[in-house]
Amino acid sequence: MEKKNLSAEMAAAAAETARVVSGVPDGPDVMDRATPCNDWDLRTLLNHVILWTAYSAERRAHGESVAEDLMNKDFTAEPGFKEDYAAQIDRAVKAWSDPEAWEREIGVMGDATPAADVAAMLIMEMVLHGWDVAKATGQEYGCDDAVAATLLNTVEAQAELFRKYQGFADVVPVPDDATAFDRALSLSGRDPQWKPPR
Repeated sequence: MEKKNLSAEMAAAAAETARVVSGVPDGPDVMDRATPCNDWDLRTLLNHVILWTAYSAERRAHGESVAEDLMNKDFTAEPGFKEDYAAQIDRAVKAWSDPEAWEREIGVMGDATPAADVAAMLIMEMVLHGWDVAKATGQEYGCDDAVAATLLNTVEAQAELFRKYQGFADVVPVPDDATAFDRALSLSGRDPQWKPPR
């Protein structure tokens, strides 16, 4: 896993995911759309993204856990949820911009985990699920080389553990010359060519 300060990569990943969420169309049936995430519809996916990449991410920077009352909240039912998400993920990025946030250990499932490892997993969540939202809503997801390299490192380190707990599906084959981003998608069980069902 990464041991360095990845605040620049986190800021880039957060900005792109916020852009994609802001581009989610309005409409009565939008939240029922299929996504690349197995049995999750768009509402379930967005609520996961908002909770973990914005609210939990900010608390993690302070060595804390997300508030229990947010765990089952339907953020998408709130008017202006897209703008609220952009503001909250900005707060998370600001919290992680403090160098001290990268020096502590954070409790994860009862284990003391280096903050840099937690941050790398948060970046993974932002990018993979940002891509999921983009695909489900007909948008492109932009991932620069530095973010893609960080993502691939994290996915390679965590893929088998995530698969064990059904967080990732089976590897999807990609060409030998696939980009780092597409290799990370494939290792996480995502098909880079995924399209919504007709």
